Amino acid sequence: MAQLMTDSTVLATVRARDAVTWMKDAAVAAHRGDLHAPARVRADLGGGALVVTAGHLDGSWYGYRAYDTFGLVTGEQVVVVHDAETGRVHAVAIGAELGPRRTGALGGAAADVLANPDASRLALIGAGTQAWTQLWAIAAVRDLAEVRVFARDQGHRAAFARRVREEHGVACVPATSARDAVDGADLVVCATTSPTPVIAAEWLVPGAYVATLGPKQMGRHEIETGLLESADVVVTDSRAQAVGYDPPSTIVGTRVEDHLVELGAVLDGAATGRSSRDQICLFYSVGLAGTEPYLLAKLAGLD
Repeated sequence: MAQLMTDSTVLATVRARDAVTWMKDAAVAAHRGDLHAPARVRADLGGGALVVTAGHLDGSWYGYRAYDTFGLVTGEQVVVVHDAETGRVHAVAIGAELGPRRTGALGGAAADVLANPDASRLALIGAGTQAWTQLWAIAAVRDLAEVRVFARDQGHRAAFARRVREEHGVACVPATSARDAVDGADLVVCATTSPTPVIAAEWLVPGAYVATLGPKQMGRHEIETGLLESADVVVTDSRAQAVGYDPPSTIVGTRVEDHLVELGAVLDGAATGRSSRDQICLFYSVGLAGTEPYLLAKLAGLD
């Protein structure tokens, strides 16, 4: 019988360090061609759409994630994994936790390979679920001395900071502005829904690691194109997804498009990530397809 995982099961099972390791493995597998992850499929249903991403790890499993855009239940998804040998459904996850934990772990993998080894001051722009899971994963790969969080809602940022202190035991303060949060930070994560840039390139210290998880399309993006252009290294988890947006992503037509590096290639030693301490390294997160079932397969014990 297939294993059924709810949000409570996922939270009781997943560990940040393990999840980061597995997402590193997934990115490398995609780079080597062992993880097949085609572009997402969108079925318009009138008033909303059903979106499916899928993946197949050679010799192990195949599976998919399905979510909708009706907006009735925030973050609700279904993830299914089949055994590649028998075709039987091995595990099913239902809820809103697996996806953000996957995204957080991909961010942790990127931070581990792109941030300076002693980076310890984290700025979070955004105080929602995605910001929380980025913190969760980054705290597993870096010894955080300080976290500063900014969100437009004062109550949200105060509650987020309090939760960080209580659950992670890390000094965390709510910042009064995005600039205040970013000032002096060597790890910067933008996890917003903002259609306009929330940080500027000149705020960054030399050697900063920056991640963008929010909107990144022309006419709607959370970081300015100038920051992209000024970054020394720009890495994404999927080049095909990054340049395949409609409307186009902010990378298309810039110098970055020709120099965009995939995370799996960096992890596998086939491409260069950070090569000096003072470089600005940016992670352009798009959510590598197939990684939700990859994480579910690992949690369910399917190698």
